[in-house]
Parts: sequence; C-alpha cells; structure tokens
Amino acid sequence: MIYLELFLTFLQIGAVSFGGGYAMISLIREQVLSHNWLSESDFLNMVAVSESTSGPIAVNMATFIGASQGGLLGSFIATLGVVLPSFIIILLVATLIRNLLKYKGVQAFLSGIRPCVIGLILSTSIILFFSTIFSIQQFESSVSLDIRGLIILFIIFILQFIVKAKKHTETSPIVLILSSACLGMVLYSI
Repeated sequence: MIYLELFLTFLQIGAVSFGGGYAMISLIREQVLSHNWLSESDFLNMVAVSESTSGPIAVNMATFIGASQGGLLGSFIATLGVVLPSFIIILLVATLIRNLLKYKGVQAFLSGIRPCVIGLILSTSIILFFSTIFSIQQFESSVSLDIRGLIILFIIFILQFIVKAKKHTETSPIVLILSSACLGMVLYSI
C-alpha cells in the first residue's frame, strides 16, 4: 500500500510542478507532512541533504523520502513517480510537436506559469528561512532564534559578498554548501 501511495503522491507532484526542483519543494513539503512521512525538522534536513548531493533536488528528495518509507523499492517508485510526467511531456514535445514556441497559446501559457513558479520558489525560500532561523513550523508556533544558523547565514553572505567584490564573479554553490557544512559541524558541536 505504501508503494502505491508513494507513487501516486510523487506522480501528482511531478504532474503539477512547473519550474523545476525548487518550485517542487513546497509541494513535496505539503505532501510529506500531511502523510506524516517526516517531521518538519527531518524534512529540512532532507532538503539540505538533497541540495548537497548531485542531481536534481526534487528527484533526490523523492528518492530519499521513498527510501525512508519503503526502502530501496520505495525510493525507486517515488523517483519514478516524480520524473514520469516530465519524461512523457518532453518525449511528446521532442517527437510530436515541432516549433512549439511559435504558437501564441503556448507563449501565453508559459507567460502565465512564470509568476506562479516565482511565487512557489519565493514561498519555499521564506518557509525554509523561518523554519531554519526562527524554528517556526506554523504561524501559531513559538519563535526561538537559532543564533548558530544566523551566524552561518551571515558568514556565507559575507563570503559571497567578498568573492563577488574581489573576483567580480559569483561564489560556486559547491563552495558555499561545503563552507556551510563545515561551519555547521563547528558551530553545532560546540
């Protein structure tokens, strides 16, 4: 039963998500918490692990959540569910429809989707920020400031600013993730 539930849940997420993995995080969060598959804290840890491993974040999250609920088969089924809609759509677009973007209806559809994708990514960022820095899980939750998380955020922001000012380029996300991990090991072990 869990396998069917995993497949259908991640199939639904994959079918209605536009804008890539970051836009999917809020949908995955909603489903995972409503099914009681992970706690809010475990979900935030899953986001961090999914971000720091190679591959698309939504696929990584589906794989990890599937594994946590159904082992190896669960990870395969959840991953299949999340990628199947995109695979079918891309397959159809690539094989059946040529010059799709020349149609005004398609352009209008994509123009309409863009603000929603930005909203999903922005809302996910805000939720993750408040959950991580202020330990807020819901609006009724009490607020407790995570000073160590705030210090890490500040150091990473300063690192990004210094590199951009001196080298006139962005800091590699890999460097930022590894720096955050090292800072977390130091600050959270104190």
